[in-house]
Amino acid sequence: MQALTGPLVSSANAETIRESLGLAYSNNPTLNAARAALRGVDENVPQALSGWRPTVTAAGSAGRLATGTDSNIDYRNNASISLTISQTLFRGFRTVNSTRQAEAVVRAQRESLMSTEQDTLLDAATAYVDVIRDTALVSLQRSDLAFLQEQVRAARDRFDVGEGTRTDVSQAEARAAEARASLNTSLANLNTSRAIYRQVIGIEANSLSADTGISRYVPKSIEHALQESEAHQPLVRQAAHLVDAALFNIKAIEGELLPTVTLDGSLSRSWKPSATTDYSDNAQIFGNVSIPLYQSGQVSSRVRQAKEELGQTRLQLDVTRDQVRANVISAWGNYQAAEASIVAAQAAVEAQQLALEGVIEEQRVGQRTTLDVLDAQRELVTQQSNLVTAQRNRIVGGYQLVAAIGRLDADSLGLNVARYNPKQHYQAVRDKWIGLRTPDGR
Repeated sequence: MQALTGPLVSSANAETIRESLGLAYSNNPTLNAARAALRGVDENVPQALSGWRPTVTAAGSAGRLATGTDSNIDYRNNASISLTISQTLFRGFRTVNSTRQAEAVVRAQRESLMSTEQDTLLDAATAYVDVIRDTALVSLQRSDLAFLQEQVRAARDRFDVGEGTRTDVSQAEARAAEARASLNTSLANLNTSRAIYRQVIGIEANSLSADTGISRYVPKSIEHALQESEAHQPLVRQAAHLVDAALFNIKAIEGELLPTVTLDGSLSRSWKPSATTDYSDNAQIFGNVSIPLYQSGQVSSRVRQAKEELGQTRLQLDVTRDQVRANVISAWGNYQAAEASIVAAQAAVEAQQLALEGVIEEQRVGQRTTLDVLDAQRELVTQQSNLVTAQRNRIVGGYQLVAAIGRLDADSLGLNVARYNPKQHYQAVRDKWIGLRTPDGR
């Protein structure tokens, strides 16, 4: 079954779920915030690469000097400027490993963004179907209220001609009041669903199409679903990249135990450095080697700490794999149960509809009471509501299953939107040596 049926069918020109998912992909603030977070993480790579680059410092000073004794003081102006350049030649492979660590963190953050994209699209699909469900439930409650109001009128007419009792009228009126309260509750639920839709997708929910077409994306078997999740679930890939980052972090810290070699040069000029000299120039270049011998145990402790963190990330990778597997199995079970519930609910609705018609006919010939009709109507509304809920659960369960295997993204769904390319910003900033503006001009 590809679409919600019965009271959930919408007009042909309604907004489709794919259009709503596309709006959420483009406009959802949570997803856009995750993209901004990734762009911030991208900057860790040029920061790590700065270890290869020189530092240049300029300095200047100016003042007035007084020299001599109290009886013979000599005043003269003095000024100087200098330019210093320092280039690191070797720093214990810390630049290499820090860069690799930063790149691994960027890859992990990309997978985190993909996970956020899936969560956003799942929230959007859920909000979309919830609006359709609650709209259908409101329609059911209105039909039920209209039916019960007709029963009240009929009971009063029978009472007026002496064929019914005051009890029949009171029972019908009580059920009509109950239906009116249920309608108000359904309207409140619909308003809540519309508000969530507006929050997630960014526009008001007006006319929505009941055709969801989720079946084409659902795996054909549980084995296929588990294989898909192992290959495509972003949470697993994120955890794997964090293991790489932790490994490079150890190597970067260990590099602090190795020598550091720098090449330093400077140029300077001073005016009136002494009473007999107008100016003097100075230039120098020299190499420095710093060999750490003992660092009060701090670096050693940090290395041990980093190794424990590596062990933690490896264990977390196993935990994530197990969680993903459990999520896939659970989502598969929920989806299969929802499909079975729809079949059962459809059969119950058909049977109860026939039962209500039979009770009404029997009431006309005096074999059934008004209460029997009211009970049959209540049971029919309950079964119709169960069908609507089962149809909603099947669609949402399908999207949950697709998200669990890692396929609920714009590319897999073929959404007609401009794709966000996370590599574009990364490539724009990776090798930047200077500049305060972001690639988009800020």
